Amino acid sequence: MLYYTYMVRCADQSLYTGWTLDVAKRVAAHNDGRGAKYTRSRRPVTLAWCQGFPTKHEAMHWEWQIKQWTRKKKEKLCREQLSVTDEEG
Repeated sequence: MLYYTYMVRCADQSLYTGWTLDVAKRVAAHNDGRGAKYTRSRRPVTLAWCQGFPTKHEAMHWEWQIKQWTRKKKEKLCREQLSVTDEEG
């Protein structure tokens, strides 16, 4: 089983980061208004980036880590579809 850290791009072009077991289901939940409070008023959202991890802990760690990054660094990750380990530092 893989756990995923993901970013969605909201209608206002902001980025939201989360973690899940099923990326497609989670993006659909965001678009149905059943996702995070942040995305409810910023629909529709589209998947901008995701990466799988072997443990929930790792996925949650990278969710937290990415949320600390600047928008510029997040955009680079999405644009170049990098692994988070490529972007470390």
